[in-house]
Amino acid sequence: MDDVTVGVLLFLAAAAFVAGWVDAVVGGGGLVQLPALLVAFPQAAPVQLLATNKVGSIAGTTTSSLTYLRRVRLDLRTAAPLAAAAFVGSLLGAVVASWIPRAAFNPVILVVLVAVGLFTVLRPELGQVAALRFDGRRHYAAALCIGAAVGFYDGALGPGTGSFFVFALVGVLGYGFLEASGKAKLANFATNLAALVVFVPQGVVMWQVAAVLAVSNVAGGYLGARLAVARGSRFVRAVFVVVVCAFTLRIGWDTWQQLVA
Repeated sequence: MDDVTVGVLLFLAAAAFVAGWVDAVVGGGGLVQLPALLVAFPQAAPVQLLATNKVGSIAGTTTSSLTYLRRVRLDLRTAAPLAAAAFVGSLLGAVVASWIPRAAFNPVILVVLVAVGLFTVLRPELGQVAALRFDGRRHYAAALCIGAAVGFYDGALGPGTGSFFVFALVGVLGYGFLEASGKAKLANFATNLAALVVFVPQGVVMWQVAAVLAVSNVAGGYLGARLAVARGSRFVRAVFVVVVCAFTLRIGWDTWQQLVA
């Protein structure tokens, strides 16, 4: 990929900035960044695109995580085990990814997304304020289960991981959208790191492209996190609904293409 043009790099930089912003607010930046890579490099191996995408993503999640940590009082007693379980889950997902047909995931993900979207829209009070549903060991056990399950999904497939973390933290544990988004960033950082532990030794990262994605992701992640903190849970919830709808349309289209192929 040494012949990458300036025009392609500028296109990817713009996509990565938007992806970093979306990811920082509510997760789901991969909906923008990965398709942009597919358009820019249609002949590249999928593993190259996934690995390069992860380098850009981890730069953005690092920046947004630090911004949330400075500006929102995140409960690290929950966030730390959540992230640790997500790291392990992502490693396991990456290991078994080659054994599971990717097409098998789409119908399941589509059903889950429709349910998540309807549940959020029909319950406007959801996530506006924190109302934790568990305490003590049950709370931490639920956080570990969420981290492991969503982390495994990220390692095996990936798109929309941040949004799934946010919804699980809001819908299962009872956090407000803003704090859930902050915790989701830490967990998503862990899943990205786990994926890179697998990808980097394989030598499949397109580093020139990854550097452009990383810088743009950092800028978008910083601005997105600051805006989310300033506007609060209501704003994060609105962006969440938009991203879930977009993700549903994307996965729905992919599922339809599989059925008619």
